[in-house]
Amino acid sequence: MARSRSRSPQLDAPLGRGTSRARPTSRDRFGRFTEWVARAMGTPAFLVILTLFCVLWIGWNTLMPYGLRFDDAALGFTALTLMLSLQASYAAPLILLAQNRQDDRDRVQIEQDRQRAERNLADTEYLAREIVALRMSLEERNSQVITRDVLRHELKALLAELGEHEESAEERRAKSRSTP
Repeated sequence: MARSRSRSPQLDAPLGRGTSRARPTSRDRFGRFTEWVARAMGTPAFLVILTLFCVLWIGWNTLMPYGLRFDDAALGFTALTLMLSLQASYAAPLILLAQNRQDDRDRVQIEQDRQRAERNLADTEYLAREIVALRMSLEERNSQVITRDVLRHELKALLAELGEHEESAEERRAKSRSTP
């Protein structure tokens, strides 16, 4: 009997080249949209376009023949008022959502900065302790009292070295006398 291979992913083996993974849909698409709206509404171009739209709307509905008008000036441009109210009612929450997203990013950035500052402080304290240890060892080395045994040993080594120098100097003199 043939074993059926399931299509569930094997977690103990890496994906092969032929395996295609479905790209996860961006859950953040709406958030990016809200930020785009907030950025777009805060520009002079948006204000100019909105102003031109309102001027054209009012101009069309006051200057055109009665049969071509679609919003009555006598009723205070009701359709225009409703459109602007609808735009404002959607703009405010979208801007607030964009601000919330920015607050979340700022919070993450602050946490990363705090962690970085803690690491820098720990590194600085470690380096300060190392410098203090080096200074202490240098002071200890410099203030170390030379004992008689150490001094005798050093003097004997110097005398032996001087003796070797004298012997080699006498040998050179003897060679130079013997050679005509």
